[in-house]
Amino acid sequence: MAKEHVIIKNISKVYPDGTKALHDINLVIEEGEIVVLLGSSGCGKSTLLRIIGGLEKKTSGEVYFYDKEISGVPVEKRDIGFVFQNYALFPTMTVKDNIRFGMKLRKMSAEDMNTRLEHLLDLMNLREYADKKPGQLSGGQQQRVAIARVLAIQPTVLLMDEPLTALDAKLKDRLRVDLGIMLRQLGITTIYVTHDQAEAMAIADRIAIMNKGIIEQIDTPENIYTKPATDFVAQFIGKINKFTGKVMKQADSCMVNLGFAQVPYTGKNPVGDGEEISVFLRPEDMSIAEDGVVATVEQCAFMGDYCRIAAELDGQKIFFEAPNTVKVGKDERIHLNIQYEKMMML
Repeated sequence: MAKEHVIIKNISKVYPDGTKALHDINLVIEEGEIVVLLGSSGCGKSTLLRIIGGLEKKTSGEVYFYDKEISGVPVEKRDIGFVFQNYALFPTMTVKDNIRFGMKLRKMSAEDMNTRLEHLLDLMNLREYADKKPGQLSGGQQQRVAIARVLAIQPTVLLMDEPLTALDAKLKDRLRVDLGIMLRQLGITTIYVTHDQAEAMAIADRIAIMNKGIIEQIDTPENIYTKPATDFVAQFIGKINKFTGKVMKQADSCMVNLGFAQVPYTGKNPVGDGEEISVFLRPEDMSIAEDGVVATVEQCAFMGDYCRIAAELDGQKIFFEAPNTVKVGKDERIHLNIQYEKMMML
């Protein structure tokens, strides 16, 4: 069983002007786990990361590494590695020398330094660039050097704040896969901040969804997507349709009237007869069929590998994706197959 490595207890952050950045945050991260703090700008994710790293002071609460409270421990003694958006490489040093830099500060032996350097050059696919300087490298190559430089000192905790933000979309797609594989190979406890959902899904063991200084939900990527705990999480992660339904209670059943259908209530919260609730359904859980409920097409947009169809269903707006061979026009009536069992009720 994995040991608890980073324990965050009741962390709050209030700025001098009264702005509350973090509200009573509690989080436990296991040894070797990759936890992604995901949220939009201003949600508090980077503030929390900086408090863990000792770069920012908390207002209240405690941060433990294993069983040691580290709030009073200087940054340089926390055995933490940082990777930021800014690569911060030394421009006059070669790739090899940039990677060696932290090891030299720690007075490692030449033999250990070379062994680790060789391993990281292969791990990060940097061998052919070893004697080049940062100015001769692409953004993705520079970021790999920055990551290798941090990994060279073998920190027990790795903190990464939007490390791929500055890269173009294709490079980001490739590097996020490489990064997820590499972090698991190394087994370093990692806390990773991003606003990019695809990045979070590709890298995380667990995702903590942050909103206005609180953690709305922390769970596996699959559970975050299929079992959102709150209205905010449901609408924040991925694409989703939102319906308004009315609860209909009878002696032996509880149904939800969506207008176009009545379905059993499957939510966890107690509801009253006549209460309006939010019902969510992913677009992949509906499709054009030969029979079923009838919707009216508002737009069919060709997106290359699929068509995105916007429609109206009993007065409620919906969207879903269809094969790119589908040809339907505005105001055309279509039948839909809806997977009602996949509906999420919050």
